[in-house]
Amino acid sequence: MPRDFTGKRYWVIGASEGLGRAVARELSAAGAHLVISARGREGLEALARELPGPAQVLPCDVTDAGAMEEAAEEAGDLDGVAFFAGVYWPMAATEWDAGQANTMADVNFTGAVRTMGAVVPRMVARGGGHILLTGSLSGFRGLPGAIGYAASKAGVMVLAQSMAIDLRSAGVEVQLANPGFIRTRLTDKNDFRMPFLMEPEAAGRIVFRHMQGHRFARSFPRGFSMVFRAGRFLPDRLWMRLFG
Repeated sequence: MPRDFTGKRYWVIGASEGLGRAVARELSAAGAHLVISARGREGLEALARELPGPAQVLPCDVTDAGAMEEAAEEAGDLDGVAFFAGVYWPMAATEWDAGQANTMADVNFTGAVRTMGAVVPRMVARGGGHILLTGSLSGFRGLPGAIGYAASKAGVMVLAQSMAIDLRSAGVEVQLANPGFIRTRLTDKNDFRMPFLMEPEAAGRIVFRHMQGHRFARSFPRGFSMVFRAGRFLPDRLWMRLFG
């Protein structure tokens, strides 16, 4: 049976642009009452004015553990949380930028851990909840030019898997979305051809359909994702030769 979002309270983190913004629109249209977060208030307020349903604007920084605890308290009792916060710079190991690499790890992965640390105990105490985490096709195996980003997304993917196992008995459902290339200000940094590049609205519809169901993971676009999913079974030497 499809999940009913009518009147449910969902916290969308990373909602001010890109995939998070697109999914917030889908959730609002489906009747959810939203709490929308990102670092900047202006983009959130603009989104809140566009949404068909109620939305509480709650700026916060996922790199600040104290701020995330305070935000979770202000968000109140939640039926669901969707985490889309992320940063990206293309980077090869031969051109390592410590500041950018550390920021990708701190926002994309550790930011998710901080957020889950603020919301999961509350959901367990209430006896239910719904969590969506955002991985990436780049997180299945190591890729060239993806220092920081691919590793951080791989961490999120394993985090989601572990949470799904542990929280099943607590009534908290965990899902994972693994998108490919989506046209955003982040992918605008790439100087290479991006196969199957999607618009945020199209990607948002796919993620929302995934959230309506009860499957754990959805990797998309489907055909493109097969390359990465099948790649998990290739010997390391062959994978590295193909992508090197």
